[in-house]
Amino acid sequence: QDAVIQELVMRLQIHRKLNKHTGCVNTVGFNAAGDTLISGSDDQRVMLWDWDTGAVKMQFHSGHGDNVFQARFMPYTNDRTIVTCSADGEVRVAKIQDGRDVLTSLLGEHDGRAHKLAIEPGSPYIFYSCGEDGHVQHFDLRTDTATELFICRKPVAKSGYSSHVRLNAITIDPRNPNLLAVAGNNSYARVYDIRKCKSGGSSDFAQPSDCYCPPHLIGNKNVGITGLAFSHQSELLVSYNDENIYLFPKNGGLGPDPKSSVKIGGGEGSNSTVFASGEDVDLPAPQVYVGHRNCETVKGVTFIGPNHEYVASGSDCGRLFIWRKRDGKFLRAMEGDECIVNCIEPHPHAMTIASSGIDNDVKLWTPSAVERARVVNVEELKPRKRKAKLWQFALPEELVWHVLASRRRQPAAGEDSSEDLEDNTELLNLVLRAANRDNLSDESDEDEKTSDGSGE
Repeated sequence: QDAVIQELVMRLQIHRKLNKHTGCVNTVGFNAAGDTLISGSDDQRVMLWDWDTGAVKMQFHSGHGDNVFQARFMPYTNDRTIVTCSADGEVRVAKIQDGRDVLTSLLGEHDGRAHKLAIEPGSPYIFYSCGEDGHVQHFDLRTDTATELFICRKPVAKSGYSSHVRLNAITIDPRNPNLLAVAGNNSYARVYDIRKCKSGGSSDFAQPSDCYCPPHLIGNKNVGITGLAFSHQSELLVSYNDENIYLFPKNGGLGPDPKSSVKIGGGEGSNSTVFASGEDVDLPAPQVYVGHRNCETVKGVTFIGPNHEYVASGSDCGRLFIWRKRDGKFLRAMEGDECIVNCIEPHPHAMTIASSGIDNDVKLWTPSAVERARVVNVEELKPRKRKAKLWQFALPEELVWHVLASRRRQPAAGEDSSEDLEDNTELLNLVLRAANRDNLSDESDEDEKTSDGSGE
């Protein structure tokens, strides 16, 4: 059976492009039946598609005032209840009426962007959200209420202060829906037992039941996590920015307090971990998946295959990467976007996947290629020139602050604006220098090494 599934993976090709959005498509997903695809975009609209024919079944404005980051069908609602979150921090529900009118309403808010939602498996009512404010909220559609579940905090610093984690990802263990994993601008993926978090408003005191981090990244303050996924076997898949993807076995964490464990030796794949108590614990090393590049955007990560036999992720080079889960073997790098692929979602029943990114379309992939793709090594990938876009520039910190200060400063009537003219000239020069640096880096083989180019 494994050989048959891998044969399908090696024959994936673009079946259709769904091209009706007018902005980047940040979220895609299938309904339970698999015949309808939902998408949400920077254009603030949500679209429901017959993905096989490419027809739009319906579309509506989400009610959000900024980019839609995620849109999901609630289970067992006949695809009539949809929940969304956005860059405006809002969490909303859309209900499709009998006359095909859509009523949208605000359920809750985060102070900062709300990137992801997690729906309780099989529940038409319960779901969770995470935001850059570090808050995890619980929603019950029976009462349309939002409850602050907890605040995800970093370990207490020497000063005694503990800052919150700006959360990018949230997911629920399908085999134990009481376990909720969250992660963000910190090296640890934290798993919470929801039953221990309902503390009547004492959300600051919620503690994780387990924390996950590769041994060589413990205590590393320069990495964060953009994507999480649980497998059917309760393994936890974690995608790091500017690093690799790691798969942790069930119960393969560091325990509830990551500061109680320290790295000894620093080799990647090391499984030597000593706890503060002096106990030497032989933790299984996580499986690693290498070759893609995750530096510029908040990318998801997922499993594909009927038993989650494969791992898939987008990349800054505009490709979809697929690896074999059990041994990390790299199998495919398929061109999926002019700039960056952010989202990959598997079909619930078939070897079909949907992908999206910076382009304004959604791409559907089916195993319909006549010829089987050749397996290549990551090192064989050829450089691929990306389409340049202004948003892509790695803006220097001084430019960001200059822009903010310039927007705040409004000259009064009669005020000499010559200083503002000089400032604007300086600002333009900074932009041009940033653009030039970005173009030079795009042309650099060193910058593009394993993440650019495709052998297919």
